[in-house]
Amino acid sequence: MRYPTPPALGILAVSTLLALTGCQAAASEPADPASAPITIATIPLGDDPTQANPIEAFAELLEAETGREVEVTDVPDYLSVVEAIRGDHVDIGIMSGFPSALAVNTGEVDSLMAWAGSDDPVSTCVVLDGSPVQKLEDLRGKTVAFADQASSSGYVMPVYMLHEAGLKKGQDYEAIFAGGHEGSFAALNQGQVDAACTAVMLTELGAPMFPFGEGEWRGIGKSPAMDVMGSVLARQSLDSETRLQLQEALPKVFSENNAEALGALGKGFIGLEEVMDPEPAIFDSFAEIASVADVKLEDLG
Repeated sequence: MRYPTPPALGILAVSTLLALTGCQAAASEPADPASAPITIATIPLGDDPTQANPIEAFAELLEAETGREVEVTDVPDYLSVVEAIRGDHVDIGIMSGFPSALAVNTGEVDSLMAWAGSDDPVSTCVVLDGSPVQKLEDLRGKTVAFADQASSSGYVMPVYMLHEAGLKKGQDYEAIFAGGHEGSFAALNQGQVDAACTAVMLTELGAPMFPFGEGEWRGIGKSPAMDVMGSVLARQSLDSETRLQLQEALPKVFSENNAEALGALGKGFIGLEEVMDPEPAIFDSFAEIASVADVKLEDLG
């Protein structure tokens, strides 16, 4: 069952809404928490009504593996997912490496399972095919769209990539935040920006996740790989039975057999090494990368 939250709500509004509903839910929690619905916070993955929603597919697959109802709440951005888990309003959320590092660093959110990194580059910057930009250095003096300040592939990794190319954010190029990957693509398509930095994975998925066809775009530069691609975050008050149930079910859900159904949600994780109950130190490599983007892991502390 889905309880979508309007994307226009800010973090404060979402936190307030979840706090109110959380208080109501607390009064009617079942005696056996392991029989209650499993609740998930997520950002929307695509708005095309003609396409299957990977979050709905994930919920159905998790229900099948656990035998429990799964409820999904849409929130507007990555940090809202972290705050929903941190505030005990939902059980879990699935995050890429950087927001996972932010969450775990608070000491108030656990990682149930992490996916180790691969050797593949994470991000690229997309330009329209007719653009004069041929290499990253050509973005000097240009305007670049990013997805979200807590996005691994849509902000932190491309900013690090640009920094390594000698370009400092706010000094050598103007950065704007489009509210998500789709917003970045729209800004590029409408000529509002010179480039949109995004996940290499999305450019490979094609429509509807990536709106540009062959011959309409070019990728400029590729970022380094990440040591941790992502993780399943959980509230620390989660009961031990549900925790174990999820750790048994999640590897089965994120399997090659479900790759097509999970689409973008599974693309970056399926086939990678799974680490159960990872130590917080697994996320340490994000500290240096984050500092380049003027984001500190202690920002949520």
